[in-house]
Amino acid sequence: MTAPMPRTDCEVAVIGAGPFGLAVACALKAAGIETLALGGAMSFWRDHMPRGMRLRSPWHATYIGHTKGPLSLDSYAAVLGISPREPLLLENFVDYGLWIQAQTVPDLDTRMVVRVETARGGFRLALADGDAVQARRVVVATGLMNQQMIPSVFDGMPVELVSHASEHAGYEAFRGKRVAVVGRGQSACESAVLLKRSGADVELVCRGDIHWLGYRTLSGNKSWSLRDFASERLASPSRVGPFPLSWLVDVPGFVHRFPAAARDGLNTRSLGAGASGWLKPDFDGIKVNAGSRIVGAAAKDHAIELRFEKDAATFDHVLLGTGYQIDIARLGLFAPDVLAAIARRQGGPVLSAGFESSIPGLHFVGASAVGSFGPLMRFTAGTPYAARNVTRFVKARGKGYAAARN
Repeated sequence: MTAPMPRTDCEVAVIGAGPFGLAVACALKAAGIETLALGGAMSFWRDHMPRGMRLRSPWHATYIGHTKGPLSLDSYAAVLGISPREPLLLENFVDYGLWIQAQTVPDLDTRMVVRVETARGGFRLALADGDAVQARRVVVATGLMNQQMIPSVFDGMPVELVSHASEHAGYEAFRGKRVAVVGRGQSACESAVLLKRSGADVELVCRGDIHWLGYRTLSGNKSWSLRDFASERLASPSRVGPFPLSWLVDVPGFVHRFPAAARDGLNTRSLGAGASGWLKPDFDGIKVNAGSRIVGAAAKDHAIELRFEKDAATFDHVLLGTGYQIDIARLGLFAPDVLAAIARRQGGPVLSAGFESSIPGLHFVGASAVGSFGPLMRFTAGTPYAARNVTRFVKARGKGYAAARN
């Protein structure tokens, strides 16, 4: 006779309560699957992105799990009397996430998970307050937490002189300071604009010219091409990636079937550095030092000197808009034996159907899933697919759960 499975606190524990975590928890609960979501609601967006920021995603692709109906972004806008205008302010997006959480995951447990271990019948999640949760399955939805990309030239530099864009919820402290922003993507360019608005003297340092995204930014320039026009007018709903690849990006289940090398190529093409065109008019007064490679950095009299290949410049602070690189080891969540058992490729987990890792019952959604399901998983437009897919998978494999609980 087979011994019954040990009693657990829930069927599924979702770690993270950002867009992907909320979407997955909502879908699981709606399917009647006992789910516990843990973490601060929209915490990364609230605490690690600057006030005044606007979302790069178009309005019709900025949703958390629900494209239509009473939980859609349109419904939220109608409730608060906000006109459906893009780009959407960060503050409004955070409020939208909190609105979703209050309606669909009202029992959110805001405690932080500090360790994930395997246990008989599933997993044990150690919490920051010393308590623990037992779950049969775990969905990791931690987003870009601890995934900052820091160029090696800045290793060991004090935080007073060098910081990553994700370390700031506002730039008021830089008023009157000379700040170098490193990078040329959305984060770097928008940070440069917000720093200028806060009264900083800003210089953008990047290896190449800024790639401005969107036909509207080129409409006043006679050099725009038919391809630029097509990219704007024929883009996929999410607008993730260049036309026509954007239509492929919008089908993550198909992308998942690609050979790994082909998927890597799609990710590289679709997630390359680029900045939304609506930022371009605000670049007046921002010096752009394009084509410059930083070869050294050193603290110098309460300032920082950046050395380039041909010259050098001194700044009060360097802000890194250098993006993120997925490496789940840096999440700091997993017991050593658990981390060792997760099949990884280039730092990200290798995921099968249902976003399941090589450890049965351990799933990853959001940014950690880009390597397996493509670029859409870096954007909120990917939340409906991830939520549906995980829920369908868990439901199909959870037939014995109710019996085990009774």
